[in-house]
Amino acid sequence: MTENNIQKIGIYPGSFDPITKGHLHIIRRASKLVDHLIIAVPDNTHNKSHMFSWDERVAMVKADLATMTGQHCEITVEKFDGLLVDYARAKGADCVYRGLRAISDFEYEFQMTGMNYALAPDVETVFLMASGQWQFVSSSFVKEIARLGGDVSEFLTPATAEKLRSKLQ
Repeated sequence: MTENNIQKIGIYPGSFDPITKGHLHIIRRASKLVDHLIIAVPDNTHNKSHMFSWDERVAMVKADLATMTGQHCEITVEKFDGLLVDYARAKGADCVYRGLRAISDFEYEFQMTGMNYALAPDVETVFLMASGQWQFVSSSFVKEIARLGGDVSEFLTPATAEKLRSKLQ
C-alpha cells in the first residue's frame, strides 16, 4: 500500500497464446512495482486469430501463476474486452506494463502508448525490457517451433507445453 493506504494497481495485458516464460518474467518484475497486478487477457479476436480460446488462455495464465515463485504482490487474471485504457480506468489502475523484446516491439508499442495517452493521459505506460534469455521468445515463434516438431520446453512451463502439444495433435 502507498502512504495514504491507496492500493497501487497495475495491468499487464497480453494475448498469452500461449503464455511463455518470458511473460512470467515480466509479470514477476511488474509485481515488484504495485500492490495489485491484474493480468488482463483481451478477447481481441477481431484483429488476431488465436490457437487457444479466450477461456483456455485465461486458464493457462492462472495455472502458470499458481506455480510461479517470486511474486511480490497480489496477482489476478481477468478477461476484458474493449479499450485497454477504459478497462484500466474501470479497475482503478494508473499504470499499464508492457514488455519489450526488440526494436520492432518498440515501434508498435510507441504508437500504442501515444494513442493510449491521447485517450487517457492519467494512465501511464511503463516498459519493461525483456532479459537477454527471453528477448527472442514470442508466443508466435513458440507455436511455429511446436508445429514443426521442435522442443519448446525451454520456453514454456510444463503445463503450458502439454496444452500446446495437445492442441497440435
